[in-house]
Amino acid sequence: MTTNATGGGQPTGRTGGPTDDHAAPTGGSASDSGSAGGTGAAPGPGARPASPAGAGQPASTDATAGKAGATGSKVADGGTDAAEKKSTAENSADKSSAGEPSAAKEKDTPPDRWSAFAPAPEPVPGRVGRAVRAVGRLAVHEWTLAALGSLLLAVALTWPTLRYPLYTLPQDYWDPSLQAWQMAWSGHILRTDPGMLWQSNAFFPEKDSFAFSDTLLGYAPAGMIGTGPDAALLRYNIMFVLAHALATFGAYALARQLGSGRIGAAVAGASYTYAPWLLAQAGHLHIVSNGGIPLALAMLARGHGWSLRHGYRPERRHEGWTYTGWMVAAWQLSLGFGIGLPFAYVLAGIGLVATVTWFLRRWVVRPVKRPFGARLLVADLIGGLLFAGVGALLAIPYFRVAQAHPNAERTIGDIGVYSPPASGFFTAPAESRVWGALHEGARAALPWHPEMTLLPGFALYALAAGGLFFSIWRLRHRLLLLAGVLVTMVLAMGTRFFGGTLTYVPLFEYLPGWNGLRTPGRMMLWTTLLLGLLAAGAVSAFARRVREISAERVPARPSPWLRVAALLPLVLVVVEGLNTTPHPVVPEQPVAMRTVDGPLLVLPSSQNLDQPVMLWSTSRFQEIVNGGSGFTPVQLDEVRRVTLAFPDQTSVDYLRTLGVRHVVLLRDQVVGTPWEVTVDTPVDQLGITREEVGDAVVFRL
Repeated sequence: MTTNATGGGQPTGRTGGPTDDHAAPTGGSASDSGSAGGTGAAPGPGARPASPAGAGQPASTDATAGKAGATGSKVADGGTDAAEKKSTAENSADKSSAGEPSAAKEKDTPPDRWSAFAPAPEPVPGRVGRAVRAVGRLAVHEWTLAALGSLLLAVALTWPTLRYPLYTLPQDYWDPSLQAWQMAWSGHILRTDPGMLWQSNAFFPEKDSFAFSDTLLGYAPAGMIGTGPDAALLRYNIMFVLAHALATFGAYALARQLGSGRIGAAVAGASYTYAPWLLAQAGHLHIVSNGGIPLALAMLARGHGWSLRHGYRPERRHEGWTYTGWMVAAWQLSLGFGIGLPFAYVLAGIGLVATVTWFLRRWVVRPVKRPFGARLLVADLIGGLLFAGVGALLAIPYFRVAQAHPNAERTIGDIGVYSPPASGFFTAPAESRVWGALHEGARAALPWHPEMTLLPGFALYALAAGGLFFSIWRLRHRLLLLAGVLVTMVLAMGTRFFGGTLTYVPLFEYLPGWNGLRTPGRMMLWTTLLLGLLAAGAVSAFARRVREISAERVPARPSPWLRVAALLPLVLVVVEGLNTTPHPVVPEQPVAMRTVDGPLLVLPSSQNLDQPVMLWSTSRFQEIVNGGSGFTPVQLDEVRRVTLAFPDQTSVDYLRTLGVRHVVLLRDQVVGTPWEVTVDTPVDQLGITREEVGDAVVFRL
């Protein structure tokens, strides 16, 4: 019961329930509820406020108590809080009229002896403390840990790439030398003369020679750092490792955005990056550099507030992520059309589906005034135009090259040479540490095994198959992922799937730019990504079940065996990604390449021999006739044929008509060639001079 504040001691209202849980502490009366030192009993839910006893009697305490009784959850401390908000004079008058202690008496009251046992107040951190806490929170954030884990995994699974980064290259020193030169050239020319970007120093005197193959133009900022072959090798090896890290992080981000758990997303990231078939592509940085694809898709999905698990959530839309996603997609396209062109068509397909969905939601099915929001539509419009503009600008020189060099055009016959049979999906490359030796016989049956060993991993196959039946994804989403897997596998077979008449050939003939893709097996990149998402659904469902089982335990944490079982899929995927990729030492740059001016020709010349020559030219970027790319220009082929008899009058006159001033003949490479005999032939009657420079012979024309 609650006593009247007038001191009469008579009940002022009936309580509607028990008050035992709110009894006042011993040593004080209920009338002390208006003071700061006591806690009164709260009335029950049915209590009514008492009417005032007189004109000068305060009603605030009773009103507060009645309000507390109406809510059934507050104690009489509410009256204290209200009294503290009044002025000191009003508070004193109220206390005096109610018979409560005066302010002076309150000052004489000794402190509560039990306060010594109360927890100390948490100190307020200063500016430095707040900064340290912010850094600490960032360091343990999921995305920080994901990025760090991706980087550490990349260093480990590409080892020994960073062991001797100034001397070796992964896989071989042919295509990697070409791509190391590409990064060096783009960085050099954008820093010195951007207008001459496409007129590279190689393939002299051809035009638009930088567009003879995928350019890795998106790595140009890295190419601006350092000069010479050593810097080019170091740069290539660092970017090779970072490309693997970005691929893992991008696929992880995509799986998380779609609704996967952390372990499931880790499986998707590792399987996408370290699938056994990709080990055969270690010498193709433009194929390994695929992390922008899943990362851009993740950012675009985040910007649109969409996930595979939860669908469209308008409250999660964010235009900033949409802009960023389109910029990442444009950057990925700048690395090359080999995998960038299919990515562009995938984005176009997604955009078409989104447009149809918007139209249906706006006008047909349950009309919504603004299904996606005007700002989001503007972001997509600007981002899409940016992506299309980058693609168009990059395509212009390639169209000029195709017009000037008809022999560069692909044919259906070329596609057939690189089209893998169905057995390729179960055959691993020689670089696979787990399956390489075991699949040697299967590789021997393939016409061109470097592009036909397309095993994404048996562990990934098993996890994806399990994901069809046990998954966090809805059934229709699982069926859509399965359909995507089958479609991309059929496209990866090129003309091997019933001649490709209804599959690859229509794309080759009617889609702009598709006839420039030589190797259909690289469509396996999309197959691997979709299989990884199916596997992520299964692993996430299993991890959720582990948490449910753990919640029933005392204490509520998973047993060691459950922890091992949850991590086992990730371990299996990583183990299948172990490799035996060779890292050969790159031939040392001849001294003549640092001193002789261009235009020059280095002999012997061939596709593989010319690619290190391009790397050697990064010291001065003098014009060189040599070059290696996806096709051989007719003129370069003619130069190689005519100079087989060099030095003779015919070859000297021919080179002079091209504008060549010097010929560098490498003595350590002439064994078994015609120049082994003619290298020391007298040249006085030819009107040229010969000079020994290091291990090379320099002919000045």
